[in-house]
Amino acid sequence: MIQAFRERRSLRIAGLMGPGAFWLIVFFLIPLLIMAVISFMSRDQFGFPAPPLTLQNYGDVVKDIRFNPSISFAGGLNIRLFDGLYLELFWRSIWLALTSTIITLLIAFPVALFMSRLPRRYRNLTLFLVMIPFWTNFLVRTYALQFMLRGNGPINTLLRTLGLAPIDLLFTPMAVMVGLVYGNLPFMILPLYTSLEKFDWTMIEAANDLGANTLQAFRRVMLPLISPGLVAGSILTFVPAVGSYITVELMGGGRTNMIGYTIAQQFSASVNWPFGSALALLMMVIVTIAAVLYFRSGRGEQRAVL
Repeated sequence: MIQAFRERRSLRIAGLMGPGAFWLIVFFLIPLLIMAVISFMSRDQFGFPAPPLTLQNYGDVVKDIRFNPSISFAGGLNIRLFDGLYLELFWRSIWLALTSTIITLLIAFPVALFMSRLPRRYRNLTLFLVMIPFWTNFLVRTYALQFMLRGNGPINTLLRTLGLAPIDLLFTPMAVMVGLVYGNLPFMILPLYTSLEKFDWTMIEAANDLGANTLQAFRRVMLPLISPGLVAGSILTFVPAVGSYITVELMGGGRTNMIGYTIAQQFSASVNWPFGSALALLMMVIVTIAAVLYFRSGRGEQRAVL
């Protein structure tokens, strides 16, 4: 039997993929299917799922969306065509996640570039420093960041020492943004570092010799070659940010609501499991569509550049 396993390539592949596939099926696919079934069920008197099957949970989200065109100049030009509580939650979650991803990229790229240009004997040390946050529980790190930003924390204490007025940092959208960037920064640095470490820097010199300036060499030579790390880092940063709950709960104090916090409330305070499952599946569908469109546009831009 062992000899047959060694000779047959399909059995070797199945043996390698089996443990991972089993883990994903048991702890990801089956819970996802259970949540999908719950989203089509009714709510009993205690808020838990019960028969019969219904589309009311999805209908409640659709009915909440109203066509209400408006133009306002509060805080800049603001044009709206549709209005609704859950639509606003979806949009706010996507906007905060996208903004935090861009900020994370702007911070992570110079760090990854610096790491990749270090002598090889120092690179392991920098990787070690980037990996240190993973050694501490995310909840503990968020509490530490909350301590830094609170009214009597080190930042405001320093401002008072310098004779400056303290800043209301905690429980604001800015605090949520700081928490998202802080929590997801290593997920952006590591894929970028992997791509930049493999990059052949003589290609930049060749592009300069052919008349390209630094910006053109970066856009037409470097960017297409490091795009796998850029895309991977963006996805690994955007997806956790858009459904973030702990960061919104601790850093926003419930004042800056996002869809992940709302879904958690449906399973806890509101005790409406079917509606919470429907919101979670809708969010997954929206994020999946956005990721597919991003991958396709990225491939198209890369082909156009090359």
